[in-house]
Amino acid sequence: MSKDYYPYFGNASGMAFEFESEGRNGKIRKQVQYTLIDDNGVVYFNLGFGDLNEQTGDIDDLSISDNQDREKILATVAATVLEFTSYFPKAIVYAKGSTSARTRLYRMGIAKNLEKINKTLRVFGRLNSQWHEFEKDTNYEAFMVFRR
Repeated sequence: MSKDYYPYFGNASGMAFEFESEGRNGKIRKQVQYTLIDDNGVVYFNLGFGDLNEQTGDIDDLSISDNQDREKILATVAATVLEFTSYFPKAIVYAKGSTSARTRLYRMGIAKNLEKINKTLRVFGRLNSQWHEFEKDTNYEAFMVFRR
C-alpha cells in the first residue's frame, strides 16, 4: 500500500477513523467506521466509509467529492484496515462498495497493491455467493480480509 496517505485519527474504541481529503473542492471530512456484525453466529466487522456529515454525524457513502485524490483516499482507508486489525488481530473485515462502480474501484486498488497487502493480510473476494482467494482481473461482489 502506498505510503502516501492522509494523516488520520481514531476514536478511543479503535472502531472509527477520521481524516480530511484535500483537493480542488477544498477539505472534506471522511470517516472509516468498523461495525460489528453477527450474522447467525458468523462474526465480522463491516467497513463503512464516506463523507462525514458534520450536522448529523452520519457517513454519506454515496457522495462524490471529486477532489482528485482517489488514490490517496484509498491508501488512507487501507492504512486504517491495518491499524484496525492490529487492535483486533483476529478480526475479519468485510467491505463492499455502496455501488458496483465503487466495488470495482476497491478491486482495482487491491489488485494494484496485492503483493504488499499479502505480506500482512489475506484477501478474499465473493463471487456468486462463494468466497475465493483474491485474484486479479476477477469481478468480485465484496471483499473480506484478515491478518495472516
